[in-house]
Amino acid sequence: MKARYSDEELVAFKVIIDEKLEAAKAELTGLEQQMMELRENMSDEQGGDWFDDSSIHTEIEFLTKMAERQRQFVQNLEMALVRIKNKSYGICSVTGELIDRQRLLLVPHATKSVAAKEREKPMPPAHEMSRPMPSFDDEESTPVEDNLPED
Repeated sequence: MKARYSDEELVAFKVIIDEKLEAAKAELTGLEQQMMELRENMSDEQGGDWFDDSSIHTEIEFLTKMAERQRQFVQNLEMALVRIKNKSYGICSVTGELIDRQRLLLVPHATKSVAAKEREKPMPPAHEMSRPMPSFDDEESTPVEDNLPED
């Protein structure tokens, strides 16, 4: 089993990441532009319709969350480029094994193998596991308690 991806493979991954990074930065710029325009419109029309103000605030909040996710994505891609540079790209941070090529093609900033990722999935809370399952009537697929006559 090989310890790392070859220099040629790393170059190929770098091309993919560079393309995704360029697209992600362009999208981030677009989101920031939209937010700026909404803020300008809001200050121009301050004191207008309450509903309009509220919907603009909601839209700005939504765009802010999207922009934050996009910034995180850009940062993750940039960190992947650092790992390519120091030749540690594609090595699982948990197991130390190579991350599957297909996973890296889909999620080029991945730092964990699928196996490592699945191991860290949280267990459902204990109260959810101990809750009794509803029983079902033979004729219908609705829980029995739903079929009880109303008071």
